[in-house]
Amino acid sequence: MLTPDTLNEKAQNLAQQAQELAQNISAMQHGGGVDPFIFGLTVFVLACFVGYYVVWRVTPALHTPLMSVTNAISGIIIVGAIIALGPESNPDSGGFSHLAGFIAVAIASINIFGGFIVTQRMLSMFQKRQPPTKEKLHGK
Repeated sequence: MLTPDTLNEKAQNLAQQAQELAQNISAMQHGGGVDPFIFGLTVFVLACFVGYYVVWRVTPALHTPLMSVTNAISGIIIVGAIIALGPESNPDSGGFSHLAGFIAVAIASINIFGGFIVTQRMLSMFQKRQPPTKEKLHGK
């Protein structure tokens, strides 16, 4: 049976444990956590692995829609790069942001136009070919 003294002692122990737990959580939130660079690098590396396995396991019939999605993503990159190239982005650090924006526009443009060329070639592979006419067979 619990006496008031033992109940009071257990309540004080629980209050002390709760306070220690709150302090530990507070320390983790304020400087005890993961560095943002390491967190971002981890996300980037995981995205590379997932992207690699997703792209290489796509059946050939789905390559054209996948290329279309890649072109859409490159279009979004171009919009962001043009915003970075804009004069109102950050007038103090205009050199680096303008250079990075220009490089992003150039690379994404190459990706988009190359994607359109590959998509056009793949779509032409699925079109029915016209049988040769008699004139083409006899050289007339």
